[in-house]
Amino acid sequence: MQHPWTRYVAIGDSFTEGIGDPEPESPGGFRGWADRVAEVLSLQTTDFAYANLAIRGRLLQQVIDEQIDPALELHPDLITISAGGNDIIRPGTDPDEISSRLDGAVSRLRSNGATVVLFTGPDIGMTPVLGRSRGKVAIYNENLRSIALRHDAVIADMWALSELRDARMWAPDRLHFSAVGHHTVARMVLAALGVENDLEPFAPEPLPRATWRHARVEDIGWAREHLMPWVMRRMRHQSSGDLVVAKRPGFPEQALPGDPPSD
Repeated sequence: MQHPWTRYVAIGDSFTEGIGDPEPESPGGFRGWADRVAEVLSLQTTDFAYANLAIRGRLLQQVIDEQIDPALELHPDLITISAGGNDIIRPGTDPDEISSRLDGAVSRLRSNGATVVLFTGPDIGMTPVLGRSRGKVAIYNENLRSIALRHDAVIADMWALSELRDARMWAPDRLHFSAVGHHTVARMVLAALGVENDLEPFAPEPLPRATWRHARVEDIGWAREHLMPWVMRRMRHQSSGDLVVAKRPGFPEQALPGDPPSD
């Protein structure tokens, strides 16, 4: 059955930009779950358009201030928004206050009748450092469910996606999803929208059991290569997205990955 959407806009941060899923042929050099969802949607309807305004490192207020108006100017009938995660993992932030601001954002996005998809945060209990924010993520998720009910939005439930607990779902930085993780999220989003697709589920082989020493060596390498630069950016009030622009800022004649070249 053909889905009803023809103009899709994705807004948010690194998760929606596709960080962790490098693809040199994609705009911005990353593919990600949103591109994968758009590819499936584009095959099931004619005259389909897709924009992705997400930029890595953006906090919720930046997404609200920088992306909502440009998104609405495109008159989309489908909008995905994943924002607030970068706020939640910062010390001292209040998930209720963050949720209140997101509520207002969703109200604006729904103002023209577009279908809006919200994302719960994944269960990060097993993640080094970020696992300390698990309780805040859980509170934020419950607030998100209330927002979705209030505004008749769709919930894409990453917390319930047990596959994401597999280490292969995560990029080497342990902060973003890998290509397999983005593929899995895309399948979940399409299921939440009720869109049939041919994306294959993840069928992993069991991981070999790592020794304690090997795990600690990996942890030290990860902390040196990924954690410390992230901490230093926080201390300097810098963002990985300071010089980054949206990879698909509008509805140009910009082919989706896998599309044949135009004549």
